Amino acid sequence: MSLQSVRAFFAEKAPDIAVIESPISSATVALAAEAYGVEPGRIAKTLSLRIGERVILIVASGTSRMDNKKVKTQFGGKPKMLGLEEVAEITGHEVGGVCPFGLKEPLPVYCDVSLKAFDVVVPAAGSTHSAVRIAPDRMAELIAAEWVDVCEHRS
Repeated sequence: MSLQSVRAFFAEKAPDIAVIESPISSATVALAAEAYGVEPGRIAKTLSLRIGERVILIVASGTSRMDNKKVKTQFGGKPKMLGLEEVAEITGHEVGGVCPFGLKEPLPVYCDVSLKAFDVVVPAAGSTHSAVRIAPDRMAELIAAEWVDVCEHRS
C-alpha cells in the first residue's frame, strides 16, 4: 500500500515528480546516499515522534541530529520516537521508507531548516527501495509543512 499511496500522492499533486526505485535497500541514510548517488546530507530522513498525545513527523537532512531541547521548546513537550509497529500503523509506511507523502492519515509535518542547505533532497517514497528527488521548498509546499529549527547539523 505504501509505495502505491506515494505514487498516487504525486500523480495527483505533482505529476512531474517521478518515484525512483533502487535494487538495493535505501533503509538508512548511508544506504540511501549510496543507492541514489548523493551525499548523505541530501537524504531527507523522516522522524516519527510522539509529543504528549500528538504524533508529528519531522523531515531533516540525513546528517543532522534531532536536538531534544529545541524540539521540547518548539512543541512544548518531550519527544519520543515511535516504535516500529506504531510507525507503520500510523503512517502507513514501513520503517526505512517513512516519508511525508501518501500518509495513511493526515499528520502534522515539519521540515527542519537543515534541508535548506540543498537545492534538491532525496526523501524516501514509502518503501525501503524507493525515493524522489525534490527541492526542499517544493516538498514543504506539497505537504503543507511548517519550517522549524529543531536539529543540530553535522557534516
